[in-house]
Amino acid sequence: MYELKFITDLVEEQLLKGRLRWLASFSEIRKDYPVEDLTFPIYASGGLQEKGFFLSRIFSALVTPKYKVHLLLYTSPEISHSFLRKIILALKHKFSPDDWIFLVLAQGQPVGQALKETVEGIEDKTLGICAYGVGAKEIVTSSNVLGRGLAKQLKLNEVKYENFDVPNYLKSFTATFALGVFLLVFFALSGLREAISILTISFMLIFSIVVGYVIYKSRYHMSVSIDSKGFQLREGKKIKEGKWTDYSGLSIFISPKLETFLRLKSKDATFDLPLSRTGMPRRETYSMVKQLMKKK
Repeated sequence: MYELKFITDLVEEQLLKGRLRWLASFSEIRKDYPVEDLTFPIYASGGLQEKGFFLSRIFSALVTPKYKVHLLLYTSPEISHSFLRKIILALKHKFSPDDWIFLVLAQGQPVGQALKETVEGIEDKTLGICAYGVGAKEIVTSSNVLGRGLAKQLKLNEVKYENFDVPNYLKSFTATFALGVFLLVFFALSGLREAISILTISFMLIFSIVVGYVIYKSRYHMSVSIDSKGFQLREGKKIKEGKWTDYSGLSIFISPKLETFLRLKSKDATFDLPLSRTGMPRRETYSMVKQLMKKK
């Protein structure tokens, strides 16, 4: 079932992009991780301690608990409440009693009442569970702190790609800084000699960095969101959306500037999704979209 593979890719992407860092600092990711006779498509391990700047490391070492944290994804066409108990027992046997465990369950149909009651009835404070059924909008979680935190951070409906485009930011910064310097020169020639100084140039530099970023985000910054039904391309404040059912062909397009695009073809037109400018992996995205188009 390709929808389950899509969910696996979503979870892996969020881990690689650091979007689950509010749960823990995951430093190692494995695929097809075995636990007894079970195989988890995604397994990530880490801890609660920060690995940032010097002061944050000191604070983390002195204050933050040194728990080990595990995040696992299990996918199956159907997961029964009795099988969930088997998974929990296997994980509890595998890891230390003090370790924190985040368990993501994804099945090929909506979550049944028995499984829902089992998940919501979890009382173990070191185990957070999130259960998701393909085609359903509801995500069932354990009612403890770990379960609610996992549901808040985890996104299972779409994958989002975006990348900081340095050339376009520099374009915005340079235009702002050049205009600011021109105004300072104009004021200086008008008799205000104090207009040009180290202080005013420094202020204009900082001002241009901030305003240039605002202009870049509102006009040039690109992001692409993909789910099982379609996509959304955002460029600044402009938004374009499409459905996979609107297209029948797919190819990789390389522009004269050597930028790569995912070209979607319909009977009457084509649409290009930017790959290089948004940081989307070429092969993985092509394969994922091809499978999504087959499911239409």
